[in-house]
Amino acid sequence: MKALFDKLSHSCSKQTTQLYSTSFSLGIHFLTSRFHEPIYGIYGFVRLADEIVDSFHGYDKVGMMKQIRTETAAAIENGISINPILNSFQHVVRTYDIEWSLIDTFLKSMEMDLEQTRHSSDSYNEYILGSAEVVGLMCLRVFTEGNHHLYENLRPYAMKLGSAFQKVNFLRDLKADYADLGRTYFPGVNFDHFSHKEKEIIQQEIEEDFNQALIGIKGLPMSSRRGVYLAYYYYKKLYLRIKATPAEKVMNARIRIPDYDKVGLMFRSLVRHQFDIL
Repeated sequence: MKALFDKLSHSCSKQTTQLYSTSFSLGIHFLTSRFHEPIYGIYGFVRLADEIVDSFHGYDKVGMMKQIRTETAAAIENGISINPILNSFQHVVRTYDIEWSLIDTFLKSMEMDLEQTRHSSDSYNEYILGSAEVVGLMCLRVFTEGNHHLYENLRPYAMKLGSAFQKVNFLRDLKADYADLGRTYFPGVNFDHFSHKEKEIIQQEIEEDFNQALIGIKGLPMSSRRGVYLAYYYYKKLYLRIKATPAEKVMNARIRIPDYDKVGLMFRSLVRHQFDIL
């Protein structure tokens, strides 16, 4: 029965999310239950493509990215895929009318990682758009459930939230990206001598994104606001921890929030949401 395979597919996306991201898993848990499967489906797809470019060293990454692009398009057109992650994702895309242009833009950013290791201002903005902002828009399609007016109103804020998350990830992963993968994302920054001044410029960008994103979170329906705010609150706290860390240490260590602290952050975010002090 296809229903059993669909159940397996959704389970694969859920387990992928839980294995790779405790913070997003917590956020999804506090969405209304009907959003759990679709957001797991989006995250599973995004993670699948990201793993190709970041982890599958020694394999034909270019070929695999071509394959995932072809198979994703076919899955959406046919309404099925024998790849459980893609089968889960196509169901989300078809249910919530997620545009191919968002998926295509995301895949183009992943393909940039195959060859591009340095960025200009233009390519940096293009990469942020594809790797993060359009992912926020995919999720917003789910949260607005066909309400096109609400989607358009919240669209710029969802993009800012994705942008903020991605830039925090870039700062957190400076050492791994630069030393292990040979990549730098922030344009015009000398990572051999990463300075406090350069770090402050990046931080100003992130703070502006967070400020705009919060406006949009306040406008979300209650069905999604609590879960999205939890993810926002976690990333904002991670950002503040990075902000308080000297530039040279950020360059040489991965700043993170321990799992035991994440539970406390979760409860504090829920209290703030409950009393409407976002």
